[in-house]
Amino acid sequence: MRNRQIGVLGAFLFLVFCIYSLSRNPGGLPRPAPPKEPPKGDKPPEPPRIVVPITWTDDENTRDTKPQPAPSGSHPIWYLTNKAEQEFEEVKARQSRTLSEAVAEYRKRYGIPPPPNFDKWWDFAKERDVQLVDEFDTVMELITPFWGLKPSTIRARAREVIGFDDSLMGLQIRSGNISAMFKARTADWHQKGVTGMIEKFVEFLPDMDLPFNVNDESRVILPHEDLSRLVKTALEVNMPALKAEKDLRNSFTPKPTGLNYEGRFDEVKLTRFNTFAHQPTWTHSRISCPPDSPSRILEEEDQYDDRAKYSLGELGFVTNWTALSDICLTPSLQSTFGFFDRPNAYSVVHDLVPVFSPSKISSYSDLIFPSPWYYSGKVPYDPSVDPPWEEKINRLYWRGSTTGGFSRNGGWRRQHRQRVVKKFNAVDNANILTNVGSSDSPNWTVASVPRGDYKSLLDVYFSHVGQCDPGDCTAQREFFEIKKYAKQEDALRYRHVLDLDGNAFSGRFHAFLKSKSLVFKYAIFKEWHYEWLRPWAHYVPMSLKGEEWLELVRYFGEDGEGEGEGERIARQGAEWGNKVLRGEDMEVWFFRLLLEYGRVVDDDRERIGFAGRGR
Repeated sequence: MRNRQIGVLGAFLFLVFCIYSLSRNPGGLPRPAPPKEPPKGDKPPEPPRIVVPITWTDDENTRDTKPQPAPSGSHPIWYLTNKAEQEFEEVKARQSRTLSEAVAEYRKRYGIPPPPNFDKWWDFAKERDVQLVDEFDTVMELITPFWGLKPSTIRARAREVIGFDDSLMGLQIRSGNISAMFKARTADWHQKGVTGMIEKFVEFLPDMDLPFNVNDESRVILPHEDLSRLVKTALEVNMPALKAEKDLRNSFTPKPTGLNYEGRFDEVKLTRFNTFAHQPTWTHSRISCPPDSPSRILEEEDQYDDRAKYSLGELGFVTNWTALSDICLTPSLQSTFGFFDRPNAYSVVHDLVPVFSPSKISSYSDLIFPSPWYYSGKVPYDPSVDPPWEEKINRLYWRGSTTGGFSRNGGWRRQHRQRVVKKFNAVDNANILTNVGSSDSPNWTVASVPRGDYKSLLDVYFSHVGQCDPGDCTAQREFFEIKKYAKQEDALRYRHVLDLDGNAFSGRFHAFLKSKSLVFKYAIFKEWHYEWLRPWAHYVPMSLKGEEWLELVRYFGEDGEGEGEGERIARQGAEWGNKVLRGEDMEVWFFRLLLEYGRVVDDDRERIGFAGRGR
C-alpha cells in the first residue's frame, strides 16, 4: 500500500516537472542565448518605429459636375482677373450721388421704401466718404426672413435668449442711448468694439434689445420648410403691405411693448438652444438646404458637388464665390471642413431668433455685422513693417494653428487647415497649365509635374497644434513639420500670403488685404464686407478641392506671365481695402443693418419708412 502511494506521488511530481519545463520552453525548442549586455555607457538600440499609414477623406468623386469650360486663348486666371476688374468698375460707376437717387435705387432693388431715418444714414455715410452706398443686398437678405414673423415675436425671442445666458451679450437701446449691457463671458475688446460702433449713431435707433454672439461659430439654422414659409410671407404679404402705404411716417414707434425700462434683463429659466461642442454638425447645417439640392441627397454614395456652378476649366478656378461657399451645393464639406466635423463650440437654435454674429455659414440665419475684432484693431496693419513688392520674398507664406475644429479619433484628417497644409507640402504630382502654343496664339493645356519642382515658391506650415485630444495632438506633431511661432509682420516679408478660415472667419484678412502683398484666400464663412470686395480684382480665391492651387502659385510666383498681374492685384487690393475696410465703413454698414432691424421689430413696420423727399 505504501509503495503504491509513493509511486503515485512520484508520478504526480514528474507530471508537474514536465508541465513546468514546457511552460519555460514551449515546444521543447532550444532556448535562445540571453542578450549580450551592452557595453557600459552605450544605450540599447531602439526598437524599429512602426509607421501607421495616414488615410485622408477622399474628395475625388467622379459624380461631381464638371467645371465650366475655360475660354480658349488667354490663361483662365488672366480671363478671370480682367472680367472681375471690369465688372467692379461698373459697380463703382453706378453708385448713387444724391439721397433721391439712393431712395430710388433702394425701391428698385427691394420694392419697398427705405426705413425711417434713412436720410440720417445717408448723411452719416457721405460724411465718412463711403464708396459703395447702394451695395447692401446682404443686409436685406439677412432681414427678409424676419418680415415673416410678428414684430412682437422677434422682440420676445431677443429678450428670451439674452435672459438665459446662451453665450450671448445683450445690449439695451433706450431713448437714443445704450442703457444696459449683459456682458456674458466675452472679452473686453468685444464689448468695446460693439458699443464703439453703435455709439456713433445710436441717437437715430429705436428702443430695442440686441443679442450678440460671443462664440466664433454660427448659431441659427432653420429647417428649409420653415425658412421658405417665412420668406414667402415676407415677400408676398408683409412687405407688399408696406409698399402699398401712401402716407409713410419717418420715425419709429416709441416704447414698444414688452421691453424692460429698468436697465436690466429679466432672467429666463429655459432655452431653445442645444449645446454640443466637439460633435459633428453636418446634419444640422444642411437642414435649411432645398430638398432637391446635392447636400440633401439621402444616400451618401449618390451625393455630388455641383462644381459647374462655381468652377472654370479643368483645374477648377473659382468663378462664383457665393456658389462656392453655398454648402447646399457641396456635400463633400461634411468630411473636409472642420466646422462640420467637430466645431470647438456649438450652441444652435432651430427657430428664427435674432442673433448678431461676425460671420456665418451660408445655410445659417445669423445676422452678420462687422466684427469687433476688426473694429478694435486686434490685428492692425502697420505699413512701417511692410516692404515694397520688389523687396519681398517670392513665396506663398502661411503660419497658423490647427484651429477650425476639435480633433478626436483622427478627425484632424477631415479638417480644412490640415488638408491645405498637407496638400501644399505633398510630394506627389500636381497639375499646372502650360502654353503649347505661341505668345501670339496661346494654347493652355494641363500638364502633370512633380509638386516639388515648385517647392521654392511655398512656405506653408503650422506653428502650433491645439484644439485636439492628447493622442490627436501627438499624431499631428508627428505628421506635420511644426515651425516656430511667427509674428504678423513676418508674413509681410513675402509677396504672397495665405488667408485661411479657422473656427470661423480669419481675423488677419483685413491687415493682409491692406498690405503690399497679394492675398490668397480659402474661405466659406461670409462676412459683412462680402459685396464690397471682389475676388480676382482684390484677392485670389482658392477652390475647396485644390486642383488649381499649385497653378495659382506658379502663375503669380514664377517669373513669367502672371508676376506683373500679381503685383497689380495686390496694389488694387491694398488701395481698395484702405478705402472700404476702415472703422468708418463698419459703422456705416452696421448703422444700415440696425435701421432695417429696427423697422422689422416695430409694430407699425407696414406704415413707417422714408418717403424719399430730400436732397
